[in-house]
Amino acid sequence: MKEFPEFMKQPVNRIATSNQATPSVEGYVFDGADGSQMAFWTCRESAAAATHAHEFDEYMVVLQGRYTLIIDGETIRLQPGEEFFIPRGVSHGGEVEAGTRTIHAFGGRRANPMSDHPTN
Repeated sequence: MKEFPEFMKQPVNRIATSNQATPSVEGYVFDGADGSQMAFWTCRESAAAATHAHEFDEYMVVLQGRYTLIIDGETIRLQPGEEFFIPRGVSHGGEVEAGTRTIHAFGGRRANPMSDHPTN
């Protein structure tokens, strides 16, 4: 697959571009009953993700393309099928190639971790 299915790209679940760490990214979020969230991102253009930290854990997997994480000055290149776990409070940023699709899960201490990421 080159795109997420249409049922996953409903406007009500779209993450506002202004609230994302990476410009030119299309993202959708789904809420779990326990306050965890899943986000699905498609990066149409190569871009840098601003350095940031969360009050919750983050898990990510690259489906297509390449995502380069930068954590404490260390560069971690993720290829399709590779996963990474980022504990809460860890400052991280990165670089993403055009055409990259990723899935991220957020959870841990804070309920509704993307509540500061309103939808369009």
